[in-house]
Amino acid sequence: MINKADEKRKKIICSLMGDELYVPMKEKELAMLLQVQECDRQEFRRILQELLIEGLIDRTAKGKYVKGSGKKKEPVTGTFISNAKGFGFVEIEGSDEDLFIPKDMVNGAFHKDTVEVELLPESRGNRREARITRIVAHGLHMVVGTYEKVSKFGFVRPDNTKLAADIFVPDERSKGAVTGHKVVVEITEYGRANKSPEGKVVEILGHAGDPGVDIMSIVKGYELPCEFSEKLMNQAERVAKPVSEADMAGRKDLRALVCVTIDGEDAKDLDDAVSVAYDDAAGLYHLGVHIADVSNYVQENSALDREAKKRGTSVYLTDRVIPMLPHTLSNGICSLNAGEERLALSCLMQIDTTGKIVNYELAESVIKVSRRMTYTAVKKILEDKEEAERAVYADFVPMFEQMAELSKLLRARRMKRGAIDFDFPESKIILDAQGHPTEIKPYERNTANMLIEDFMLAANETVAQHFYWLEAPFVYRVHDKPDAEKIQKLNIFINNLGYYMKAVGRKGKKVSDEEIHPGEIQKLLHKIAGTPEEALVSRLTLRSMKQAHYSTESSGHFGLACQFYCHFTSPIRRYPDLQIHRIMKEQLRGRLTVERMAHYREILDDVAKQSSDTERRAQEAERETDKLKKAEYMKERIGQEFDGVISGITAWGMYVELSNTVEGMVHVSRMSGDYFYYNESTVEMTGERTGRTYRLGEPVRVRVAEVEMQLRAVDFELVEEENNEQGSAEAGGEQQESVS
Repeated sequence: MINKADEKRKKIICSLMGDELYVPMKEKELAMLLQVQECDRQEFRRILQELLIEGLIDRTAKGKYVKGSGKKKEPVTGTFISNAKGFGFVEIEGSDEDLFIPKDMVNGAFHKDTVEVELLPESRGNRREARITRIVAHGLHMVVGTYEKVSKFGFVRPDNTKLAADIFVPDERSKGAVTGHKVVVEITEYGRANKSPEGKVVEILGHAGDPGVDIMSIVKGYELPCEFSEKLMNQAERVAKPVSEADMAGRKDLRALVCVTIDGEDAKDLDDAVSVAYDDAAGLYHLGVHIADVSNYVQENSALDREAKKRGTSVYLTDRVIPMLPHTLSNGICSLNAGEERLALSCLMQIDTTGKIVNYELAESVIKVSRRMTYTAVKKILEDKEEAERAVYADFVPMFEQMAELSKLLRARRMKRGAIDFDFPESKIILDAQGHPTEIKPYERNTANMLIEDFMLAANETVAQHFYWLEAPFVYRVHDKPDAEKIQKLNIFINNLGYYMKAVGRKGKKVSDEEIHPGEIQKLLHKIAGTPEEALVSRLTLRSMKQAHYSTESSGHFGLACQFYCHFTSPIRRYPDLQIHRIMKEQLRGRLTVERMAHYREILDDVAKQSSDTERRAQEAERETDKLKKAEYMKERIGQEFDGVISGITAWGMYVELSNTVEGMVHVSRMSGDYFYYNESTVEMTGERTGRTYRLGEPVRVRVAEVEMQLRAVDFELVEEENNEQGSAEAGGEQQESVS
């Protein structure tokens, strides 16, 4: 039932907003006026959301709350996310909480549909429940799956496990597909309770086992645009002209400056170069971060610009890159290739010996990169001190050493203010010529990677701060504070390992977001550095954080512990960076007039949302591709044993992560036939018969039992359950005693 206390709070809020002296306020201002405690802010936010849904209050375009009109509000609209079991959820833009839709309240909605909902008077669980009243628009028009022919018709079994129903395909609409083909099917009818959805095959990707078809299925499933049209390719060819004297006119000439690019060996789109020099007399480092001026070639609202905005970002999959811009630009005229004149936007900073940026200049520039460097080569110079490598780059070694000094100063200053530095092992999946995974190896993060990170962060912060104080329309990169509840759960887990975060309290009391300072998380990561549980704790801590996104409001970046941050340094592969470059150039040229600022204010909210959405789409596609190849890798190793760490515990089993970052599940049904109790408060499970207790972070040895490629899921079984069954009760008893 609805909480009576909630109804009382709602009446207070409505009464306040109905007062003739009330001035529209944002959420934080309202909370302060109503003296809402920090620990109750999340509940307060939920109540405001419900009042919005109920139509009793409204929110202005600037995010301020006002009293509702009193008339029946238009139904709330959101995106339906289905579940294979029939129920689903509706995500509402601007709300942290989604609505639960029971199976009998879905009313024919399909996955990704835009729907109108109505709140139900009762909620059986923690989530607010609603029913779908109308389907506004279908969001999913193409589905990727496996075709199966049956007599004079066929059907497609979707790859997306959220889609419970197969899609019926009449024979005349099969395009000649045969059983086992991976196909893209266009939905022509969405079906009803007693009728399957129907569709027609529009593309045959190949047989399920053909090389590259598995990843192409993911590409098509996420509707990632692969090819550029002939029109776009022709436009790219036309604008990709060599840098001329006219192009360089009015720009700061930095061609004599010694600068380098530092990237991976296989990188082709080089969009950032760096230069460092130390002034002994002034005691200052001069750091230059020079970014390719892509906006010179991709004009606003051109066909290239519209395509770049649509894509939002380049997508890096296991076996391919889907670029935001055609290679003619990304690997050609926009790439800062060594020895070639290139147009750039430069952030020239003066930094003292404490790592503080004491002065800076933003400028349109022309540069000529002195040398292309790789992370490996710079590591050999700075970390390994290899004489042969240092001899090859003798002219640059002094600058690299100054870069290393400056990098440490910048990093130390950032750590001092409380920035979080996640340093857990990432993996690189090596494929053979047929696309089969042959190796999963750690992705090394060394001194060279870190100094480039430090320099890019410094430039991004400087640019963001510059435009914030100008009060100009802008696109910021923001990272909200984590939910107190998630931090509490993290704290419970680390307590089991002997760690704690003082800001939360060792008993896991409910605390406010403001009490959770990034410095406490940084301290935790420092404590676990070098320990066996480092990778797991780092990963779980990251999962406790909110997802960073783009916004026109500078609400701060929790992870970096800074107020001003943006993405300025990668315009070849990220659309927000390209948009920022346009604003910066207009400001530098004195053309950021009232009219132009009004123009940017009109379009930037859409740019921020589109960029955030396409970034999430790319991340999900990249994650799914990795899961697919990791599952394929483990399928060849069924029966083999591995050491791992318990990375998650649920009522139905526990997840185990291997050192190669593969994660799989040990289901309770595979655990010696024992019945296990799941303790949510301590995140552990204990066997009723054996008394054996499993906890997060505990090392275990597992055997690969099964791999389900459709679900991209790896199933493990515990080796110790077989080898140590006789002594398990005794061992479990000792563990129970230690807990008490």
